[in-house]
Amino acid sequence: MSFQNLKKKVQESYSNWAKNIYQKTILKFPERQKEFTTQSFKPVKALYTPLDNELENYDEKLGYPGLYPFTRGIQPTMYRGRLWTMRQYAGFGTAKESNERYRYLLAQGQSGLSVAFDLPTQIGFDSDDPMALGEVGKVGVAIDTLADMEILFDQIPIDKVSTSMTINAPAAILLAMYIAVAEKQGVSKEKISGTIQNDILKEYIARGTYIFPPKPSMRLITNIFEFCSKEVPRWNTISISGYHIREAGSTAAQEVGFTLADGIAYVEAAIQAGLDVDEFAGQLSFFFNAHNDLLEEVAKYRAARRLWAKIMKVKFCAKKDKSQMLRFHTQTAGSSLTAQQIDNNIIRVTIQTLAAVLGGTQSLHTNSRDEALALPTEDSVKIALRTQHIVAHESGLANTIDPLAGSFYLEALTNQIEKEAEEYIKKIDSIGGMSTAIESGYVQTEIQKSAYQFQKEVERGERIVVGVNKFKENDEYVGNLLKIDEAIQQEQIVLLNKVRALRNNEEVKLKLNTLKEAAEGTANLIPFILDAVKSYSSIGEICGTLRSVFGEYKEQVTI
Repeated sequence: MSFQNLKKKVQESYSNWAKNIYQKTILKFPERQKEFTTQSFKPVKALYTPLDNELENYDEKLGYPGLYPFTRGIQPTMYRGRLWTMRQYAGFGTAKESNERYRYLLAQGQSGLSVAFDLPTQIGFDSDDPMALGEVGKVGVAIDTLADMEILFDQIPIDKVSTSMTINAPAAILLAMYIAVAEKQGVSKEKISGTIQNDILKEYIARGTYIFPPKPSMRLITNIFEFCSKEVPRWNTISISGYHIREAGSTAAQEVGFTLADGIAYVEAAIQAGLDVDEFAGQLSFFFNAHNDLLEEVAKYRAARRLWAKIMKVKFCAKKDKSQMLRFHTQTAGSSLTAQQIDNNIIRVTIQTLAAVLGGTQSLHTNSRDEALALPTEDSVKIALRTQHIVAHESGLANTIDPLAGSFYLEALTNQIEKEAEEYIKKIDSIGGMSTAIESGYVQTEIQKSAYQFQKEVERGERIVVGVNKFKENDEYVGNLLKIDEAIQQEQIVLLNKVRALRNNEEVKLKLNTLKEAAEGTANLIPFILDAVKSYSSIGEICGTLRSVFGEYKEQVTI
């Protein structure tokens, strides 16, 4: 039977079922609600069939794992060969405390580290800066100088552990510190592996930890691309992040569209800087959210892989398979966690874990049950990590590749998200590119509209959040929360002053002056930053030097 004859036969049988069975049933027994939608407000039909798919274009749309367009996965064997990297995003207080947590997590079976930095570190201030008051060590680990980084990775074998660092504006400095620590351990930079987030565009869109204006920020990013393509070949030079775009309230399609538009901007900037696309594209990686609508999330990852492969092959003429592959890390949705009935968050995180694994992630962080209230305790972190272990070893999901492929609903969702994301990318291109779209407020406004719509649905009771607007309980008490000692800032300042007293301050001054001269020119800045780091210049001193040349970005707020 030809495909067209099959479609005609399905159309006839579907029409018969819809008219004589489905419609008659709902007249007698109405459905639970008038309209069903995904978490991204897209209508969901009662039933999906081959009529909702384009399976006649199987090779073009789906193909096979490890082959273009990589819809079904980037590796031929996926998890049958190797499980995803299990990371737990962690960092708090001093480097010593965070080091203890990292060693605990590695002992519990974690296979990669993911470093959270405190707010002063993220925006380039030392712990004794007035701007750091009250924030040192609160949402991540405080890193002032190379001495802190040495403590952070004490007794951790850098040549055997992959490390992800969530750092953006001062990403070049933290990467330089990591390289310097590796060298002190006797590990060459050619052997270290990991990722720096290094995604400044999404900071202007959704997160706000920027320092410099866009143009010098993009220069630093492309400097990292160039340096690592030659000197640190196993390092992922950027983690282009949709996570924070989704946390700000975007839909699934907006997360894909805006994230890939950011990716396009970075590739264009690198090419304009003289780099060959196949030299650096294989070191690009992405970072996505895993939200509660399980099937929509699985479709999102598959659509993102297919769309990015097409962009790299058609728009940028990338020749290597690795240049066309969208490799991504996933973190479960922090914005989905509730302060009410926190044990419910374990179930939410489990659903999100299933979505990430069914969608083919390369690494995964699972949030902890108590993170809506505080940084997680060790017990909470262990439950979150064990969630990954159980899914990996007991669920059977890792035994076959892309197990939901062929689902009429899933394939229709994948096509829908890809189409909508591509429309966003075309719109951004028509505006003049991502930087212009951000400056005009287009991207932020689109996210705000979606966030507002979601919140209104929750407040009207149209969208149920268990424990918040339905199935509520009174007199909830949550004990055993992790608390950060207020004395940490003073401890950190003491250590910083000790480093300043023991280092060669004339050498520091020389290295910072040399960095300033390089910033005023056109040279790649990474070697100069690495020299400054090795002299134990602080992050505040290095960022201050660059601020004196680049200035600071001030958000333009339009009311």
